[in-house]
Amino acid sequence: MSSAPPRAITVDGVTLELVVTRKRVRHINARLRGSVLLVSAPPGVPAAELDRVVAELARTLLRRRRGREINGQADLEALARRIAARFPSPPRVAEVLLSTTQQARWGSYSAATGTIRLHAALPQMPEWVLAAVIAHELAHVSHRDHSPAFWALLRRVCPDTDRARAFLSGVSWVARRWESLPPVERAQLAAAPPDLDQE
Repeated sequence: MSSAPPRAITVDGVTLELVVTRKRVRHINARLRGSVLLVSAPPGVPAAELDRVVAELARTLLRRRRGREINGQADLEALARRIAARFPSPPRVAEVLLSTTQQARWGSYSAATGTIRLHAALPQMPEWVLAAVIAHELAHVSHRDHSPAFWALLRRVCPDTDRARAFLSGVSWVARRWESLPPVERAQLAAAPPDLDQE
């Protein structure tokens, strides 16, 4: 068994102290203790492969921990139930969970369990955006597709739907390009007024 000297790694903007121990294990394993990532790895795993797997494991553990933190604090059920009550046949809302792994969509709803899952970043956005995403997911109970009837129901239940869709498109556009933007433009965007009316 051998241990490498601890070193710092940064994953998803979080800096961790990495402690790697090479020992007789079948797979690379990791545990997160505070800001220390403890990794055990087989002796024969190449350094480049180890670095790749360690980054993936760290990301998974950080997101899992963040999920526990935000779901322990967030009380979104009341908002979701108020939105559900606007529907002609209100869908059941049992719980609302924030997901730190959801990337392909902003939300989902299970009619079987009454569970709404939301992208973890949504509570950081204006409440009308969060409300529009919840309404969108609940509208799929009546219409599985994005037909004209779906949009008519959604806009009736949530008049901010189109505004929220535009907001989320803008958020996605900036998020995908943030790292590639030059520092001056990033600083400009961070200091920009919230809307065109404040020019």
